[in-house]
Amino acid sequence: MNIGLIIIGDEILSGKREDKHLPKVIALLGARGLALAWARYVGDDRDRITATLREAMESGDLVFSCGGIGATPDDHTRQSAAAAGGVPLELHPQARALIVERMQDVAREQGLPFEPDRADNVHRLNMGVFPQGASIVPNPYNKIPGFSVGHVHFVPGFPVMAWPMIEWVLDRCYPHLHGRQMQSERSVIVFGAMEAALTPLMEDIERRHPAIKVFSLPSVDHPQHGRHIELGVKGMDGLVAAYADLKAGLQHLGADLGPEMVR
Repeated sequence: MNIGLIIIGDEILSGKREDKHLPKVIALLGARGLALAWARYVGDDRDRITATLREAMESGDLVFSCGGIGATPDDHTRQSAAAAGGVPLELHPQARALIVERMQDVAREQGLPFEPDRADNVHRLNMGVFPQGASIVPNPYNKIPGFSVGHVHFVPGFPVMAWPMIEWVLDRCYPHLHGRQMQSERSVIVFGAMEAALTPLMEDIERRHPAIKVFSLPSVDHPQHGRHIELGVKGMDGLVAAYADLKAGLQHLGADLGPEMVR
């Protein structure tokens, strides 16, 4: 099962806010022996969000979608999720109860009576209108839940809410996946090399070791190594043998090798 991340919001694409979800989700997954396979940024365009979510739902991947699940005019994720799944929206009973509980808490904190029929309180219930058949993702910060449709899980854009909700999904719903994508890397610095000259060797290593991926990270102005390529292999099984073949191939080419790294 691949893991994907969708980050929704014009504020990210315009630069008004810096995305913090991508590095954090990579870290949360890595702590559980998992890895992110893909990520996408989508603005607040309902048709584009719907198309992106439809593809995610049809992929069978485990996907987290961050942002746009509120109830303001620029929030389209709940509506798009329903359209992508071909189901209507409905007020989720558990979500309604949690939202009411949150409103009661706020009224109590402010020393005011709870008025469930007040217009703003009625409007807040829209945050619990989810695609039919959705399940709840608990929000430990303020109780306003996210939701799941199959393997696609929807959380708010606020990191303080989204990140513990993502952890809950990973630990509650997918503990059987933990550790299954743990990869190691071995690499070596190759001084003054050109990627084009090393490509045949890289292709040969992947052909001989199909469970391994070769990577090449060139740099032209590194403060320590100057112009170089970090060439390496990553994977789970057969890593040591693949790296030995890679080094042997580089030595055969007469490459100028520098420090080696293991991650």
